[in-house]
Amino acid sequence: MRGCRVLTLALAGLLSLPVMAATPWPGATKGPAKGPVVQKDPTKALLQFQKDLASVLALRTEAEPLLGAALLARPLANPPEVLTYHALLERASRNADAGPQVAWARLADCDAKAGTCPNTDALGVLEKQAPDNAAVWLLKLGMDEHAGAGDAVRADLTRAANAKLYDDYLGASLKALANSVSQLPPPADTYNPLQGAGAAGVQMVIVFGLASAQPLPGFQATAKYCEDNKSDAGVVGDCLKLAKVLEWGSSPLGRSLGLHLRETLSPDVADQQAAKNARLNLVWQMQRFAQLNIQAQGDKATAQKLLALARSGGTEMSVILASLRAYGMPPEAPAGWEPAKVEK
Repeated sequence: MRGCRVLTLALAGLLSLPVMAATPWPGATKGPAKGPVVQKDPTKALLQFQKDLASVLALRTEAEPLLGAALLARPLANPPEVLTYHALLERASRNADAGPQVAWARLADCDAKAGTCPNTDALGVLEKQAPDNAAVWLLKLGMDEHAGAGDAVRADLTRAANAKLYDDYLGASLKALANSVSQLPPPADTYNPLQGAGAAGVQMVIVFGLASAQPLPGFQATAKYCEDNKSDAGVVGDCLKLAKVLEWGSSPLGRSLGLHLRETLSPDVADQQAAKNARLNLVWQMQRFAQLNIQAQGDKATAQKLLALARSGGTEMSVILASLRAYGMPPEAPAGWEPAKVEK
């Protein structure tokens, strides 16, 4: 089970990147030192702002603004029925322009305490709308593994391995949110006026924070299944095919899993090393992007740039790489670089 433990650390590292982003990249321009900023708790004001935004967007009929409204309304406590996550996504799903990104968001329209997550009706829609998307079959794989359906898990792996792409639609959620938050100006009590990003910083925090709460496929279940069956040549072959799909997919977490599978299952030592190097570069990219997010909280121009990139569409990974290019950050880690460790 060593491989699964390695993947756990890799995924935990990617998910904890804001903690590690304080170390500047080599050659970075040092900005002026800033004094301490006293930050008040803006949570209540932010939630009210999200409710106001959702109320405005709920008047629209197109799928994308309704998706944005649903994502904004999801954290609200006891919203009116017309502003519930369920009602807004139901309206979005009835539109002719509703794509699989709406069905993916509907996966979270469920009751975790009642054991109804993810939403099986939404999964059924995704299987029809996006049968060539590996993310759909990895999601089903996780559910089937949890249910102890071994034959179904094997079939899910094959479907995922033969898929044309991997997309968990986080890029579409970023775009919907980035277009949504500009509908109203953030009230003054949602941010500290002494913090340089101002209203743009509030918008950026909402966009990237809410988008990251989208459902994720069964990465751990997939890694465990491939690790537990590495004596089966057929399973290994499918896991390595899946690795290629994931490496060129939409998500840094998916890419991390793909590189992990290649590093641990490839019979070629040089291929294993290439995957290890690529995974190191991925962690470098994510740490630099996390650094830009922190920078944007105190710099209006950076916040506006990240919002513009989110509005441009594409995938989560394309937004990250475009952000690095915009600020002259190399996508490859310098020789000898090692990831910063997360303090426990």
